[in-house]
Amino acid sequence: MGKVVIARVDARLIHGQVMTNLSKSAGANAIFVADDAAAHDEFTKNIILGAGGRTGLKVRVLKEEGAVRYWQDRQYDNYNVILLTKTIEAMATLIESGVPIDELNLGGIPQRPGLIPIIKEVAITREQLNRLLDIEAKFGTHIYFQAIPSSKKVSLKDAAKIVESGEKS
Repeated sequence: MGKVVIARVDARLIHGQVMTNLSKSAGANAIFVADDAAAHDEFTKNIILGAGGRTGLKVRVLKEEGAVRYWQDRQYDNYNVILLTKTIEAMATLIESGVPIDELNLGGIPQRPGLIPIIKEVAITREQLNRLLDIEAKFGTHIYFQAIPSSKKVSLKDAAKIVESGEKS
């Protein structure tokens, strides 16, 4: 039976250096990208497969529902998986659909108007924070913000404090 050793939300999906470091620290032997748009676009899919292939890991690009079905049908075979999505919403759907994720890293969500920065590389909305808090409470998923493995982790609890103070200012 396989296992999701770490899940990550990163709008860039596969970033070579980050994936290499994450895979070593997590003991991963595969990267699964769950992204509907990438799964439907051969050009994007080939870029992801090429970037992921340089890590030496097995790489799959799946539709979001395909990532759920693969878990339900085959429990990701014998792979120790880094599971990637572009958005919090996509990752939340995977978790809520039964893909067991013990550890969720939020590592690359660009700042835009209306978002509250948690760390330099990650900004979220109040709604996203609430969904993450709900996932942590319901599924026991350890959720944190960290751009690269060598940078400081910010807990979901600390992120909630940042959002609260950001809304007051």
